[in-house]
Order: sequence, then C-alpha cells, then structure tokens
Amino acid sequence: MPLIEFSPYWFLLFGVGVASGFLNVMAGGGSTITLPVLIFLGLDGALANGTNRVAILVQNISSVSSFHKSQPYSLRTVLGYAAWTLPGAVAGAIYATRISDQLFQTILGVIILGVVITLIIPRGTILSTAKRHLAGRSPWIYPALFGIGFYGGFIQVGVGFLFMAALYHLLRLDLVNVNRYKVFIVLVYTLPALAIFMWSGDVDWILGWILAAGSALGAWLAVKVSVRGGEKFVRIVLIIALLIMGGKLLFS
Repeated sequence: MPLIEFSPYWFLLFGVGVASGFLNVMAGGGSTITLPVLIFLGLDGALANGTNRVAILVQNISSVSSFHKSQPYSLRTVLGYAAWTLPGAVAGAIYATRISDQLFQTILGVIILGVVITLIIPRGTILSTAKRHLAGRSPWIYPALFGIGFYGGFIQVGVGFLFMAALYHLLRLDLVNVNRYKVFIVLVYTLPALAIFMWSGDVDWILGWILAAGSALGAWLAVKVSVRGGEKFVRIVLIIALLIMGGKLLFS
C-alpha cells in the first residue's frame, strides 16, 4: 500500500529525487533509481510509474527554465521535434496502465540491467566512433523520436540515453544542445503521459511531490554545475546499486 502518514522514508525519497534529477539532466537513467525505490516503498508497478511522472515533469520544468535563461530556445524547432514524440508517448502510457504488475516489474528489471551495460561501455568511445561514420542530419530522426516517445510514455527508464543517441547521431547536435533539447522534449511528452496515469488513478500525489521537490533541485544543480571529478567512483556505485535493484525485481 502507498504511504499516507508521515514516514522517515520521505527523506530518502527526497534524496533519491535529487540524485535522479541530476542524472536525468546530465545524461539519463534517473528513473532506474526512482522506480525501484517507489516499488520498494509499497507502490505497485503502474502506480510507481505514474507517480514518477510528477517528478519527471517538475524536474524538466526546472531544467528547461534554467537552460532558457542561459540561452533561449528556438521554440519552433524544438516543438517540431517534440511533436513527433507525442503519439508514441500517449500509446506507451496507455499500454503501461494495462499490463500486469508482474510483467511490468520483469520488464523494468531487464531494462535496468541493460542500462548497467551502457554504463560499463565508455560513452565517449561510442560517440566518437559513431561520429566518424555519420555525416549530416538524418531523416531517421522522426521515426526515432516516435519510438523513443512510446518508450518514454511506457516506462521512461533510461530514455535520456536514447535521446542522447538520437539527437547526437541523427541531428548532429553538440552535447550541450543535446541536453537542452532532451529536457524540453521530455517535458512536452510527459504532459499527456501524466494525464493518462492520472485518469487511470495511478498517481500517488504525496510521494510524487516529495520526489518532485528533490528532482527539481537535482535538475537545477545539474544545469549549474559541471561535474569533472569523481565520475568513475559514482559510476561504480551506480552500477552496483542497479545490479542489486534489477536482480531483486527479476528474482524476488
């Protein structure tokens, strides 16, 4: 059952929100932490998935605002790309509210372990290798955005990595603009996705707002701060934590 009365776990949830907001803006993967924690706090899969969207919405409002202050968006361009994700996000969110809790947790566990693999492979090596084989912008960006929209509407976990790959490889954006576009697009498609979870009653607003408060702070810090030291240690700790959470989801 979701928590209603005050609990010390709320402080944990706020801290998890800070970490996830920071990770989501810098690269992606914040939901690999938040969804398992929400499930471990007693929410079923659909309710955890919907509750997580409150934090996703707030953290992206925070990061888009910060990015826009430093360099205004070209709204026509970024909204054009965001529009391609909307049909997929709606379909993905509807599907997420209809699958069984056990199937959702199995899918989540598999995806989390997949994210671990992407963390082990050096991202810089992948990006530099792909850069040598791609030239110019690709029309494949449009079906890619639709597919990523479906995945984001369905489960969200690791969607930032998919956007980084698509925007960097297919649009040839530099990494700064990859993050700027990514958070704006996620903000846009999260609105209808959250509405679908609300309509199906799969949002715990108390836990959602606690998580969202931490996520907004983490997103703001990620925009303001460039992390250069300690990345290897953080990566190792994250991998270990994800292996534990993914294994528990799959084998519990």
